[in-house]
Amino acid sequence: MGWVRVVRAFRLPITAIITALALSGCMRATGPVAFAPQGDLDSMAYGQPGSPPPQAVAAESGGAIGALRAAFAASPRAASPPPDVAAAHAAYVEPAPVRYDRAYHLDAGDKLRVVVYGQEGLTNTYAVSAGGSITMPLIGSVMARGRTTAGLAAEISAKLRAGFIREPSVAVEIEAYRPFFILGEVAAPGQYPYVPNMTAESAVAIAGGFSPRARRDRVTITHTDASGTSRFVVSPASPISPGDTVLVGERWF
Repeated sequence: MGWVRVVRAFRLPITAIITALALSGCMRATGPVAFAPQGDLDSMAYGQPGSPPPQAVAAESGGAIGALRAAFAASPRAASPPPDVAAAHAAYVEPAPVRYDRAYHLDAGDKLRVVVYGQEGLTNTYAVSAGGSITMPLIGSVMARGRTTAGLAAEISAKLRAGFIREPSVAVEIEAYRPFFILGEVAAPGQYPYVPNMTAESAVAIAGGFSPRARRDRVTITHTDASGTSRFVVSPASPISPGDTVLVGERWF
């Protein structure tokens, strides 16, 4: 029984030594790790543009830090978009619409949009009457015939400034031009809305085209302005103005 007591006496120290040896075999000593200098985490992950991926110099390649560095080094860097893709994101600026009414002289039948900034009661749509004027609150009748939109805005401002609004800001634009008329040898003679840059030929098209007996090489245009009424015999490609009357004659053969 003596040898049993000896074994029991040394069992605990022997067990401790075996455990320590086993643990020391499982642990791996990792040497110090040195990295190429980088600015921040983004630089670590993606690198600087045009520079090689970050390199690691280590005594041992094991360990969590080494695995993280290897994953960053293997990941693809963000590439800048090609020139054509970058150009596709450029904002397109819509060109400003062409204004046809700056030199246009108003007359009966025109429909105007008058805006008085800060005065909702005065801002409205006004039609030029047969007498050539519009009627607004506070200032009453204002002559529009023969004036441009800018001239009418100046006249309205002057009337409002005379005892109603200290510094009025007024804008006038044409909402609808006065109609034109087409008579004679067309399918549907009558009155039609005017569109800027119209010609006698487009007026004929709006009226349904020439009749079988129409003379197609020329038309008569009657134009009325501040100087009076005039008549012109022109080709169908000639321009017409709001309020004009287009007469399509009859051919004789």
